[in-house]
Amino acid sequence: MLERLNFIENKYEELSIKISDPTVMANQKEWQQLCKEHAEMETIVNKYRQYRSAQESLKDDQEMLGEKIDKELKEMVEEEIKELQENSTKYEEELKILLLPKDPNDNKNVFVEIRGGAGGEEAALFAANLFRMYTRYAERKGWNIEVMSANETDIGGFKEVVFMIKGEGAYSRLKFESGAHRVQRVPDTESSGRIHTSTSTVAVLPEVEDVDVEINPNDLRIDVFRASGHGGQCVNTTDSAVRITHLPTGMVVSCQDEKSQLKNKEKAMKVLRARLFEKAQQERSAGIAEDRRSQVGTGDRSERIRTYNFPQGRVTDHRIGVTLYKLDSFLDGEIDEIIDALITEEQAEKMKAVGNQAV
Repeated sequence: MLERLNFIENKYEELSIKISDPTVMANQKEWQQLCKEHAEMETIVNKYRQYRSAQESLKDDQEMLGEKIDKELKEMVEEEIKELQENSTKYEEELKILLLPKDPNDNKNVFVEIRGGAGGEEAALFAANLFRMYTRYAERKGWNIEVMSANETDIGGFKEVVFMIKGEGAYSRLKFESGAHRVQRVPDTESSGRIHTSTSTVAVLPEVEDVDVEINPNDLRIDVFRASGHGGQCVNTTDSAVRITHLPTGMVVSCQDEKSQLKNKEKAMKVLRARLFEKAQQERSAGIAEDRRSQVGTGDRSERIRTYNFPQGRVTDHRIGVTLYKLDSFLDGEIDEIIDALITEEQAEKMKAVGNQAV
């Protein structure tokens, strides 16, 4: 591990010199790439330097104990050694996590797709609850939200809503949200007070660049139509809405949120590119899935990653067995506690895999 950390630190120092070189700065694209690499290394280099400083201080204190010193100073040194040992252990564990293989998509923006599953209108209303939860979470993080398309119901739910969240590390935090979310509550329309179970599915896709996915224009069928639902006068009276069909896969993406047909087409292409990229990734990784259904499930009531129980005011994540009794604040976007636990679980699994490889 120390050899790898020394290599990273040396590389970091080399990059520090390069990004300050006027000749390198003249090539904007190369300079930006080098700055990105430099920034990615900074956290681990700083942590390594903290670890090394603690180790050096520990060595000096241990040598001092071997000398003739008075009792009071000895007690002080022993106390400092104890603290340095604790810090060294903490830094070492943090470094192990920082050295784990990174998901190349972690720093990307994301597309979030929410669809009402089993439960009809109640499922659509729950989809709207989830949409608000993620938008509130994004606001708390200082991220930007852009709705790509929405199919609303008459009573304020969503049959489907697709939106983009732009922010540093958005995918690293939200990728765990993919799957079927189950709600248990008494619907407003239920006169007998019976608890109903409904589901909505969530898919989180990283934004991809044009270079990541090659799309042949001949493989696309593009239809324009008049937008429906809520919107301004121009939205509803001109053929501004766009539907793109990717003929080889049968994927269909619609967008009608903008007044401009061109902007709707650009948005739809972004979503299509993200879906095709995800499909290609899943095909390369058969252990993850064979198609998109592995991520979001079928929407059946028995499939779920998380349950939101309104009568008991609790939310349970079934993958890690964590239950929180603060449903209201959770649905208001305070979801970091569950996400942090999921990240910790993922890191533990990665460390276990690295340990097995080492053996």
